[in-house]
Amino acid sequence: MKNRLFLLIAFLAFSLFTFAQQKTVKGNVKDERGEPVIGATIVAKSTTKSTITDVDGNFSLTVPASATTLIVSSIGMDKKEVEIKDGALVIIMKDNAYSLNEVVAIGYGTQRKRDLTGSVSSVSEKSLRDIPVATVAEALTGKMPGVQVTTTEGSPDAEIKIRVRGGGSITQSNSPLYIVDGFARDDIKDISPSEIKSCDVLKDASSTAIYGSRGANGVLIITTKSGEAGKTKINYSGYAGIKNITKELSVLSPYQFARKQYERALYGDDKVASEYETYFGSFGDLNLYNYMNATNWQDKTFGRTGTTQNHSISVTGGTKTFDYDATFSRIDDKAIMIMSDYCRNNASLKFNIKPIEWLKVNLAARFSNTVVNGSGANDVSGAEKSTNDSRVKSAVVYQPIQLSNLVAQNDDEDAISNLYSPIVNSQDNNRYQNTSDYRLNGGLTVTPAKNWSLNSNFGWQKTNKNDERFYGLSSYFVKDGGAGKRNNLPAPAILLRNTYTTVVQNSNTINF
Repeated sequence: MKNRLFLLIAFLAFSLFTFAQQKTVKGNVKDERGEPVIGATIVAKSTTKSTITDVDGNFSLTVPASATTLIVSSIGMDKKEVEIKDGALVIIMKDNAYSLNEVVAIGYGTQRKRDLTGSVSSVSEKSLRDIPVATVAEALTGKMPGVQVTTTEGSPDAEIKIRVRGGGSITQSNSPLYIVDGFARDDIKDISPSEIKSCDVLKDASSTAIYGSRGANGVLIITTKSGEAGKTKINYSGYAGIKNITKELSVLSPYQFARKQYERALYGDDKVASEYETYFGSFGDLNLYNYMNATNWQDKTFGRTGTTQNHSISVTGGTKTFDYDATFSRIDDKAIMIMSDYCRNNASLKFNIKPIEWLKVNLAARFSNTVVNGSGANDVSGAEKSTNDSRVKSAVVYQPIQLSNLVAQNDDEDAISNLYSPIVNSQDNNRYQNTSDYRLNGGLTVTPAKNWSLNSNFGWQKTNKNDERFYGLSSYFVKDGGAGKRNNLPAPAILLRNTYTTVVQNSNTINF
């Protein structure tokens, strides 16, 4: 009884001591017009103590006695630091004028955010600058409300899907329209994030009217960097990193694998237990498999240390009538899966010229070369086909011990998969892709009178793609008869595709 009384007294004393080390701060947050600021965040500086204001702008926050400053922030308003004083605090916050005056690109040109009536989301160069990713689409992930960015699979050249307010079509494409420096494009995979000045997404009809039905799924407008008047500047940015597999799936040990085969024989229809002695020995000797080392096929397939590095260098400068921007960037990515790597080189040159007051001329040249080794995702559809060629599945279900005389006992997919190791599966789905993209863009803007402007843009694009694919005996393409037969047996196949595309664009607009 005495011990319990002592513990109670000690607990009360500790509680009183802790309470004495804290204090409660109360106050009200308003804007410059005297209206309450709802949902403003209040944080005690150098602590984790925080709260938000209610519908009347009031707040109450318990902070350590040593706290002297509150940090108050709210979307669209300047952050403010307030000294903690006795009594209730009255905090006046100012509108963020820079945010409201920020210029965004829309279908008919540019406009200040405060004047917008349509729904537009924007990401600035500052938000993209320090993100270590390979493509612009990856850099946009999670940065725009109503815009979903997903990667279809894990290969370096994987397709990245962008959806604005979800999908709007069941049978047709749901991808947005991409506009880069005024020109429509099918994708933005060849643009380096370091080249981006701003990215704006138009979501509704009022903003996308100029693009007609092409803008039905939203419009993603990208503006690349240009030179600035002043001294020549040389900028470099880069990063490097390593990648490793984070988790492996649990698989059967050699003993569990051998015992499973006997159990399948005893309770199944494929073979009797005596025939399994050909592969695994006597049933009474199964314990010997407890001392056998298993082959970790997951480690052999996905266990290498991947590396990635990205380098970008640019030279900019200009005068009041002429500016230029020259940029070169390179990304090298070695994936954790064997026989898989990715390399992309980008070079661009951009000029803006204003020879006379009423005339502007812009010229841009861009080159991109992308090389991809490895098959990446399966290029066949259907659940049966895609899982049959899956390297992940093969690394999990393949036998943990070498059995050279094992054959498939039936048409069970797992049994067939055990005939080919994950290494063979990777070699039998080998692919090499080399894509070169050349673009030339030019435009004229004439201002004949006040409030009037005439703009004419011309663009030329040429894309060469070399795609070489090898299908070995373990691939579904060969098993399904895609390569035909040789001596009445399935034959491996090589598919070579060369694609050449030329696109010419011209757009003319008059603005008042």
